[in-house]
Amino acid sequence: MNNCDNKRAMAEERLRQVPVKRVLFVCLGNICRSPAAQGVMQSIVDAGGASSSWVIDSAGTGDYHTGDLPDKRMRVHAMRRGYQLTHRARQVSEADFGRFDLIVPMDASNERNLRRLAPTPEDEEKIVPMAAWINIASRYDHVPDPYYEGAEGFELVLDLLENACDRLFEAVNEKKQPL
Repeated sequence: MNNCDNKRAMAEERLRQVPVKRVLFVCLGNICRSPAAQGVMQSIVDAGGASSSWVIDSAGTGDYHTGDLPDKRMRVHAMRRGYQLTHRARQVSEADFGRFDLIVPMDASNERNLRRLAPTPEDEEKIVPMAAWINIASRYDHVPDPYYEGAEGFELVLDLLENACDRLFEAVNEKKQPL
């Protein structure tokens, strides 16, 4: 088990132990990847009948788009898959470490920014990259930013997020058999 697998397993176990799972998805501007992850995860949680036991949010490490809706292109691609992205962009804060059990950055740059912001080593353990749950595209060790890409970039991001969010939900909600 590598370090990322270990962090993922520890995060899943922590989430299984709490009655309400609080998850924050993080990208740079909070207008493409993280609000899409929030929308995908909320849809999966709702379909799984677990809405009352999950709190899902998103934020950006930058403050460039505070108050804005997600990028129109991401909203269009998400809507084609049945996701409504209505989140208003906000910047992640130190207080988020107290509000969330799991903080999920989309790439290494945002992960580094979150680690610098984490107030304690315990809070830093809450940070697990989204790629830890991706198993459909081995060439991606992150969720790429589609902002400067065409339609295929937004579709790729949604494919990766659907895979990762589904795996996260299944792992946290799997029932452990008694020994």
